[in-house]
Amino acid sequence: MTLREAVLDGLALLLPVECAGCGDPDRAVCARCRPALAPDPCSRRLADGTRVFSALDYDGVAREVILAFKERGRTELAGVLAPGLAASVVAAGAGGEPGGVVELVSVPGSRRSRRRRGFDPVAMLVSRAGLQRATVFAPARPHPAQKSLSLEQRAANLEGVFALRVPVAARRFLLVDDVVTTGATLMAAAAALRAGGAEVVAAAVVASTPKFSGGMIGPHGERSASVP
Repeated sequence: MTLREAVLDGLALLLPVECAGCGDPDRAVCARCRPALAPDPCSRRLADGTRVFSALDYDGVAREVILAFKERGRTELAGVLAPGLAASVVAAGAGGEPGGVVELVSVPGSRRSRRRRGFDPVAMLVSRAGLQRATVFAPARPHPAQKSLSLEQRAANLEGVFALRVPVAARRFLLVDDVVTTGATLMAAAAALRAGGAEVVAAAVVASTPKFSGGMIGPHGERSASVP
């Protein structure tokens, strides 16, 4: 047992927590669940042509950990999720894209969601991943939850939600977010950037739903597909 493991075991006795992945009394994420969070980036294209890179399937352990982080305020989990975002950004290859500097920009949340959670999940993940992001969006305008809507309804629900606060003409961006489901949110954010004259080279997320990721391909191959 390493010194680090011994220290963590001691802390677990003093400050007991449940594993966010399986619920067992252990550390924030137990040794049995951690392999499910190992990044394995894949990609596919959204209906608008934007290529999205994802490190994890939003299912099982990964889904439970992300929900605990975002919805139950377990901010200590940012440290185990940030490597997934970093891996997706690296897989996107934005730093090596020809044609100039590519800036990271996160899909904005609303003021209401930030007040409810007490933090910005994507901003925290970007910071823990050691990445820098540009601030170009205003907070997202209030809109109904997307969860129960169809793809067409989601697109309509997001009309006018994202607004730019600074000029973006001739700038190049990599969009980052935590989870992609249908891709409607990423496409709406990308559309706002493109309407301002910017180029969106790709998007990078921590996880994607199994339905979305079913058509994904590994980082060394390519097969374009639209979201169903």
